Amino acid sequence: MNNYTILVVDDESRMRKLIRDFLIQKDFNIIEAEDGEKAIEIFEKEKDKINLIILDVMMPKLDGWSVLRQIRQTSKVPIIMLTARGEEQDELFGFELGVDEYISKPFSPKILVARVEAIIRRIYKEDKNRVKDYGGIQIDTEGRTVKVDGKDVELSLREYELLKYLVDNESIALSRDKILNNVWNYDYYGDSRTIDSHIKKIRHKLGKKGKYIQTMRGVGYKFEIK
Repeated sequence: MNNYTILVVDDESRMRKLIRDFLIQKDFNIIEAEDGEKAIEIFEKEKDKINLIILDVMMPKLDGWSVLRQIRQTSKVPIIMLTARGEEQDELFGFELGVDEYISKPFSPKILVARVEAIIRRIYKEDKNRVKDYGGIQIDTEGRTVKVDGKDVELSLREYELLKYLVDNESIALSRDKILNNVWNYDYYGDSRTIDSHIKKIRHKLGKKGKYIQTMRGVGYKFEIK
């Protein structure tokens, strides 16, 4: 399940590590928060890339119910609640607030992973087959094709992966090192100037839409539609 990011919120570091270790084995990207306030802070910054939240109920500063209420004001991101209490009333309360799944502690990490995968498939499977439009740039993630205002654009596999990485992180400034690590993978030791070369080619092929790929001086690049 590549390219899916999960926010794990729990005040117990051992619990976060347990969940992280099992989800990483399935190629999920993990972001962690140690309390409710931190969870809200992270979600506000990363909401466009977070695909699912695993949220503990009992936490300091801001409990899971409060976090859930705040997130549900602006987002329908799937949320799995973790709690030490298994009372029916708590579960009903959670579902009323918009919980997608409810798991009581202690639980089997393998079962948690299975439920995460089931939710991801249910919610995002249809999404993967749709063509997404980014200001006139249409990307078909199933066919791995790109069009600009309906006209086909021929991109190499690496150019496609680089463009896709930029649009998936829209409005986020990405360093050259981060781009290398995520597009060329961690075992790549080449010169970061190869990114500049690929960006130049992509901009040329996108025509007027190439302006969406902005150079962040001293940092790297950012895709932003203006």
